[in-house]
Amino acid sequence: MKIATVILVYGESPHLNECLASLKSAENSGINNQVIVVDNSKDNAGFSGGNNKGIRQALAEGAEAVLILNDDTKVAKSALLEMIDSLEKEGVGVVAPKIYFYPGFEFHKSRYKPKDRGKVIWYAGGLIDWSNVVGVHRGVDEVDRGQYEIKAETEFATGCAVLIKREVFETIGLYDERYFLYLEDLDFSVRANKAGIKIIYQPKAVVWHKNAQSSGVGSGLHDYFFTRNRLLFGLEHATIKTKLALIRESIRIFLKGNSWKRKGVMDYYLRKFGRGSWK
Repeated sequence: MKIATVILVYGESPHLNECLASLKSAENSGINNQVIVVDNSKDNAGFSGGNNKGIRQALAEGAEAVLILNDDTKVAKSALLEMIDSLEKEGVGVVAPKIYFYPGFEFHKSRYKPKDRGKVIWYAGGLIDWSNVVGVHRGVDEVDRGQYEIKAETEFATGCAVLIKREVFETIGLYDERYFLYLEDLDFSVRANKAGIKIIYQPKAVVWHKNAQSSGVGSGLHDYFFTRNRLLFGLEHATIKTKLALIRESIRIFLKGNSWKRKGVMDYYLRKFGRGSWK
């Protein structure tokens, strides 16, 4: 199978070399893997637009599947083979691996013993909490003791590491560039599900992730894009009841939220997407 791995970076990446080295040392029997590194620094198109540049190049050059991979990841030796095996043999369109926190990058470092480092789960399948309109990582913060070893369909695949068959892009399109950053993977997954495309979680494929802290909850970046994009996602895909609740919540945020959350609400209703009002 000919695949392409798309890795998005923003200028100098302190993690890229380790990511590339892990791909190079991965078992690759029968795999033709073209690595495409997209630098988002000159014209920042966000996560969605930046990855789409790489996806378009991959498809133009004949890739049968595309692996979207964060630059701050490390893949296990058998990860590619396990994901491709599922893609080829099981009639699915999207395969998500098990993702651990990279040792030392856990949310709650003091909670774990040294022997647990590298086995703390970041993602073991994804669920959509429609009541709160958020994506939930199954197993997050749990030490892996074999509790998520069953391969199964899952509601959403995180954009941190996901293998997507060419036909999926041809059927539903690429990431929606209106999102720019956050929730584009939920939107992509819901569109895939609506089109009857199966997304599976493959626990035999393992990736480690140096989870970023700088753009986390509480930052202006997170407040703006998450607020705006949650409205975009929910008001397109949720039930009528949830949509009404979101509209009421958006009014409260606009009246009482911080400046970036208020801008997020305003930009949604003004239809200012992509980078929007972000500095």
